[in-house]
Amino acid sequence: MDFEFMTADTVLPPCMPLPTAMLRLPVSSTAKVMYARLLDATLAGGAEDTNGILFVRFPIVKLAAALSRSSVTVKRSLKELEDAGLILRVRWEIGAPNRIYVLVPKKRD
Repeated sequence: MDFEFMTADTVLPPCMPLPTAMLRLPVSSTAKVMYARLLDATLAGGAEDTNGILFVRFPIVKLAAALSRSSVTVKRSLKELEDAGLILRVRWEIGAPNRIYVLVPKKRD
């Protein structure tokens, strides 16, 4: 991979969003990167439920491959995010991946 110094007119490569509030939360770095990946997937191609709320289906194996982590690590990080109130996993169909709703931290005044 080639690298270059950044200038004022440098065009950035595709990036994943990570809310600044995530940096202060007591979750692992892997969970933070996973949150950014899930948020990116939701924004890029999330489906809408009957209430108009976006969700994503991301099988454990594919999420593990996308993050270069084991399935066990992915499951642990998903639980971390769920326990922190950052995602909501909803079972939908037997044998199908869960719907994952990515929750966005509220802006504090």
